[in-house]
Amino acid sequence: MRMERVPFRQIGLATVAIVLAACGQKQSAPPPQIPEVGVVVVQPTAVPVVTELPGRTNAFLVAQVRARVDGIVLRREFIEGSNVKAGERLYKIDPAPYVATLNNARASLAKARANLVTQNALVARYKVLVLASAVSKQDYDNAVAAQGQAEADVDAGKAAVDAAQINLNYTDVISPVTGKVGISQVTPGAYVQASQATLMSTVQQMDPMYVDLNQSSLDGLKLRREVEEGRLKTSGPGAAKVTLILEDGSTYAEQGKLQFTDVTVDQTTGSVTIRTLFPNPNRVLLPGMFVRARIDEGTNDTAFLVPQVGVLHDQKGQASVLVVDKDNKVVSRPVVAARAQGQNWIVNSGLNPGDRVIVQGVEKVHAGATVKPVAALLPPPPGAASRPSASPASAPTAAPTAAATAAAH
Repeated sequence: MRMERVPFRQIGLATVAIVLAACGQKQSAPPPQIPEVGVVVVQPTAVPVVTELPGRTNAFLVAQVRARVDGIVLRREFIEGSNVKAGERLYKIDPAPYVATLNNARASLAKARANLVTQNALVARYKVLVLASAVSKQDYDNAVAAQGQAEADVDAGKAAVDAAQINLNYTDVISPVTGKVGISQVTPGAYVQASQATLMSTVQQMDPMYVDLNQSSLDGLKLRREVEEGRLKTSGPGAAKVTLILEDGSTYAEQGKLQFTDVTVDQTTGSVTIRTLFPNPNRVLLPGMFVRARIDEGTNDTAFLVPQVGVLHDQKGQASVLVVDKDNKVVSRPVVAARAQGQNWIVNSGLNPGDRVIVQGVEKVHAGATVKPVAALLPPPPGAASRPSASPASAPTAAPTAAATAAAH
C-alpha cells in the first residue's frame, strides 16, 4: 500500500483556516437577551386609614346595690332582669330598730332644747343681778358656761336625729341608677350587714354601651405621628367613626364614636386601651361580649398603593421595592409599608410620583441590571369577577396599565 506525503505547510494552513472559522462563528454569536419585567407606575392616592382591633363591651354605668344598715330583709320589690329607675325601691329592710333609735334621738333633742330655755332665762336674770352686785361674778360666769353647754347639747341632739333618720332611710334599698337589674343575691328573711357591705344586686345602664379596645403602643405611636405630620386628616375633633363587628360576623347597625385613649401602657401586654361609645337602644350589646371594631382614623392623601408581590422584606422586616429608573436600570429602594389593604401595600414613604415599580419578574433581576419594562398584567381584585364586565377603556386597571406602558416606552 502506497502512502502519499502531505506537505507540512498544507497542514498548517488548514489548521489556521479552521481556527479562523471558529473565531468568526464566536464573534457572530447574538448578544445576551435583556430580561423583561412588568412594572406599574405609582401615584399618590387618598387612602382611608382603617384599623381593626379586638375588644369587649362594658356597661355605661354599673351600680352594685349593697346593704348600708344591718337588718333582716322583709321583701324584694322588683323582678329580676327588669328595668328599674333611679330612686326606685328594690328591697325593704326591717325598720323597727331604726324607728326606735330615731324616736330616742328626738326625745333627747327635746330635752336639750328644754334645758337650753332654762339656761337662757338664768343667764338673762344673772346679767341684771350681777350689775346690782346681787350675785357674784362667778355665778354669772357659771350660768353663761351652762348656757353654752346647753346649746351644744341641742346641736348634738340635732345630729343624732339626722343620723337616725339617715339609717332609717337606708332600710329602703333604692336603685342608684336607671338600668336593668340583675340577679338578686339575697332573699326575704336574709340578714344583711353594713359592716360587710352585703351585695344584694347589680343595676347596669346599657344604653349607651362602652366598647374597650386594645391597640399596641407601637401602632398608637405611628398614628399620633402621622396626625402630627399632617399625613392623616381626622374625621372630627376626637370623634372618629367606629364600626362594630359582632361575634357572629355581622355588622352592628349603630355607628360608634371614639371617646379617648388611655395614657398608660399595660406593661404585660404592651397595649393601650381605646374606649369607644355605641348607642344600644335595642339591647343587642350585652356587657362582656367579645367584638371587633373598625376605626376610621382619617385619610392619608400622600400614600402609594403598591401590589404586594412588588414589596420585598428582608430578615429584619425592612421593606423595599425594585424601581426602574430613566435608563431602564434596576434600583433598590427602601420604603415604609404601613399596612396591607386588599392586594396592595400602603407605602407612606420611599417612593416618588411616577416611579416604575417592578411587580412581575422580580426574581429574574437585581439592582444595577438593565431591564425591559412592560406594563404589568395584574389579576383582578377579589369579587371583580362577579361585577359586570367592562370594556378595556373603562376597566379600573386600564389606566395604570396604559400609564405603565407609556412609561416603559
